[in-house]
Amino acid sequence: MNYTIALAGNPNSGKTTLFNELTGSRQHVGNWPGVTVDKKEGIYKKNRNVNIMDLPGTYSLSPYSEEEVIARNYIVNDRPDVVINIVDGTNIERNLYLTLQILETGIPTVIAINMMDEVEASGNKIDFNELSNLLGVQVLPIVARSGKGLDELMRAAVSVAEIKISPKILNVFDVNINSAVNSISEILEDEYMADSSSSVGTAAAQLQWKAIKVVENDQLVIDSLSGSQKIAVENIVKEAEKYADGDTEAKIADSRYRFISELVKGSVKKAKTGYVETKSDKLDKVLTNRVLALPIFAVIMYVLFACTFSENFLFIEGLASPGVWLAGVVEAAWGAVAEVIDGLVAGASPWVYSLVMDGIVEGIGAILGFIPLVLVLYILISILEDCGYMARIAFVMDRIFRKFGLSGRSFIPLLMGFGCGVPAVMATRTLDTEKDRRITTIITAFMPCGAKLPIFAMFVSIFFVNGNKTLITYSLYMLSIVVAIAVSLILNKLVYKSAASNFVMELPRYRVPTLKSVLIHGWEKVKGFAIKAGTVIFISTIIIWGLSNFNADSFNGVNAASNEDGSNMAEMDESFLASFGNVIAPVFKPLGFGEWRPAVGVVTGWIAKEMVVVTFAQLYDDDVSPEYLEEYFSQYDPEELEELGFEGGVYDEEAAFDIYSEAVLFEGADENALHSMKTDIKTDMAAYSYMVFNLLCMPCFAAVGAIKRELKTWRLTGGAVGIQMLTAYIVSFVIYTIGSILA
Repeated sequence: MNYTIALAGNPNSGKTTLFNELTGSRQHVGNWPGVTVDKKEGIYKKNRNVNIMDLPGTYSLSPYSEEEVIARNYIVNDRPDVVINIVDGTNIERNLYLTLQILETGIPTVIAINMMDEVEASGNKIDFNELSNLLGVQVLPIVARSGKGLDELMRAAVSVAEIKISPKILNVFDVNINSAVNSISEILEDEYMADSSSSVGTAAAQLQWKAIKVVENDQLVIDSLSGSQKIAVENIVKEAEKYADGDTEAKIADSRYRFISELVKGSVKKAKTGYVETKSDKLDKVLTNRVLALPIFAVIMYVLFACTFSENFLFIEGLASPGVWLAGVVEAAWGAVAEVIDGLVAGASPWVYSLVMDGIVEGIGAILGFIPLVLVLYILISILEDCGYMARIAFVMDRIFRKFGLSGRSFIPLLMGFGCGVPAVMATRTLDTEKDRRITTIITAFMPCGAKLPIFAMFVSIFFVNGNKTLITYSLYMLSIVVAIAVSLILNKLVYKSAASNFVMELPRYRVPTLKSVLIHGWEKVKGFAIKAGTVIFISTIIIWGLSNFNADSFNGVNAASNEDGSNMAEMDESFLASFGNVIAPVFKPLGFGEWRPAVGVVTGWIAKEMVVVTFAQLYDDDVSPEYLEEYFSQYDPEELEELGFEGGVYDEEAAFDIYSEAVLFEGADENALHSMKTDIKTDMAAYSYMVFNLLCMPCFAAVGAIKRELKTWRLTGGAVGIQMLTAYIVSFVIYTIGSILA
């Protein structure tokens, strides 16, 4: 028989870590709240008949944000066979609040006390037998990160599912609340007697749960009542409020915490009482200090980029950073593959050879060379997430964001935007207000996702040969945050005129990241790029190659008659792509790149941002001719040629292009590289303007689709895209104009 087990718990309690351990999945986990923003499904790897659902973290079943609604709706409406409630053992009192609410639904439940390694290290002790007796369900210890106790947990969960053991009804509330709950249950009873299929666990349990929600003034539940039911329960709730100082919701919450206090008193023995300063507290005195926090964050981010992009790592001349070194290894490997493919298609017709080598091989190779940079950057970001530092930055940024009408929680989707825009947009569901969700959805697109990274790396290596490449790339990341804050301020003043929502966020303990979690994060990024290279980018390179090598005369015999080799291919400047580019190019002239090839690069970037690099690699490939390569490498002696990669120090025409791409072009060693590109984009400031425009303009189509799902309507989506395009144009124009004047 098949069973469905739901994993529910507070944010950052270890649900996704447990989910990965049970299913063998590679969902991203992080030591900060809001990692899971939608439910995820997997199959228990030791029993294919057990489905496991990872629900978004929620502090209670009285939801305030969209991802909390997802968790509650699944538990209450979809009726899993068992709920495994994950409780953070280091903060058991707060976590048990959700536990009581889950038990109130009547769904069979097993409680897993997680992070027991940290509990034991602190000297605290939990009496699981006593806790089980008091709550009426099984309570088991686990350490999700190491897998300890998981087999016992799953045996208990499956056993509970088989015999459908519902939790007992606990005596949590006072006489006044219980009387109101019982009276409302009687009013709703006919509905459940008539339709038993709507029950959760037992009809009595669901009646009690729904009645409690009505007394709590839970608007979602009240809205689900019929008109007559609303009238009938209104007087009961008003009567209950008289004995609850006018606020039954607060009274119910207080009753639950009193019950929890007694639970903990009888089952948890703490090694130390009163306030004890932990290592996390000591670190926070420095890392969240009002004066030091932002400078420390800036330094940490700079070091992160230095590890990724620097060619003089640790200030040692010529020492490549891990990212640059790995990029060289990958490019060398792809160069070897390209040589093999070149030999296979050498005798093919001109258009087939051009399609394979100039289109597919060169286009995909342009992206693969940047994958190591993405891998290193996001492994480092994953370490910051897993250790708990990112949660602190959201807390620190709240002071700044609040001045611009947003809460610090908005910084979490923005940070996720450094990885990919799609999950970043989805993460806006964690925000409490519609205003915050809409504004954050718009400004998340300004973040430099991993797909924009190849654009920056290419432009910096070509146009800023003598500049600090790490600092220039770093400035783009900082600019994205500044622009996001400025746009949020404008939207708050002109569109969404309301105060910033309150910001309450748990700061998790600092933890040493696990190698498995860090590698999962890095692998997911590399896998995403590889999938794109094999699908979207592969197809797009063929389309771009076709549009840049053919025109109308390719199909009426004119080109075949005029070309010496008899092919029907056109000169690039006369191609379909050139015609389209020449139409839109004047729009970008005030930004410093008013030629057709850069303009086309912007448009293809909307398919996928990596396509900007692919487009440039195809449109400027004539710059690296065999004659140019031979002339360039003639300046090196045999020993230097061997160091560059020529076997035996002898110049090899077949290997020259790959060596030039890997050891010269990417390193920015040739000031005359891609000279046509420098003809189209004439100045360093124009190049910086181009990077800024691609940083801030409309994201890829996949991200736009995510924006549509969150904003619900095409009107709002179109408005969001319009704001992004206008912002990109204005900021690029200002930077180019002022920079050109100062230069």
